[in-house]
Order: sequence, then structure tokens, then C-alpha cells
Amino acid sequence: MQQALFGGGCFWCVEAVFLQLKGVEKVVSGYAGGIVHNPSYEQVCQGNTQHAEVVLIDFDEQQISYSQLLNVFFTTHDPTTLNRQGNDIGTQYRSVIYYFNDEQKQQAEQVIQGLEDENLNIVTELSPAPTFYSAEEYHQNFYARNPSQGYCNFSIPPKLSKLRSRFVDLLKTE
Repeated sequence: MQQALFGGGCFWCVEAVFLQLKGVEKVVSGYAGGIVHNPSYEQVCQGNTQHAEVVLIDFDEQQISYSQLLNVFFTTHDPTTLNRQGNDIGTQYRSVIYYFNDEQKQQAEQVIQGLEDENLNIVTELSPAPTFYSAEEYHQNFYARNPSQGYCNFSIPPKLSKLRSRFVDLLKTE
């Protein structure tokens, strides 16, 4: 098993996308990249802890590659807006890839360079993986447990639609 650590706005949205992929064994919503030890959701939402809302993904590299995860990541959020995803504004919603090794860093750099070669201004932060703090239990698997919640109902279906139309071969079949 390998791990990936991505932030692309609200972690409910990012989690909902990656849980759909074959080879993804587990997705944990949480916080990374800040200055407060074990922050709460309320602290992170205030924007003063410097944490990003992120997801920690456990994946089987025999079924899905890190570069495939990167392609899904860049397709299902906006990597061109600084500290913003839709109506979510603040540093906690920044686009970020935290890498665990040089190979992940190089793959992310290649994907970013490819997007920039297409004249996209990518603002995604690329940094070594910091300490990850799991979010409170009620945030885990949030969309699956709360599909009719207003924010989820508005924000997540378009991301899942994009995922399903562009990455059919990567979807779980269950």
C-alpha cells in the first residue's frame, strides 16, 4: 500500500471523489500543513492555524498509480485559484499536494508542468508531507452519510459527474 496526501478545497468533496476509485482502500479527511498541534475543525475554519483541509489516501499501486490519482485530483478541482474552491475561500481550502518521497514529487512536478504547458496558471502548493491530523469522526465518509446535506448536494455531484465521464476505467465496479 502507498499513500497520497491531497488538498483541493473542502475535504468532503475530495474524499467523495477518491472513494470512487478502484485501488483506493481508504480515505481519511483531516488537516495538514499548519502550526497548531491536533487542530479542531473550528480552529482550521477560522483560518489562523495555516492548515489545509486534506485527504490521506491509502491506495494499492497494483490497481491505480500515483500519476492516475494526480490526474483525477487536477481534473476534479480548480488548481488555478489561490486559496479558493468555488464558494470556499481561505488558506484552508488551498490546492496542495504533500508528497511522501522524491518519486511522488517528481510525478507531481511533471503533471503540473504539463498543465502549465497548456497555458494554465497552476497555483497548487507542492511540499513534503507534514504531520497529518485526522478530522473529527463526523467528517469521515461525510457525503456517503449525508448525501442530501445542502453543501454536499450542491458541490459534490458535479465533481462526481466529471470523474465518471473522464475516468470510467478507474471507477470501482461494486
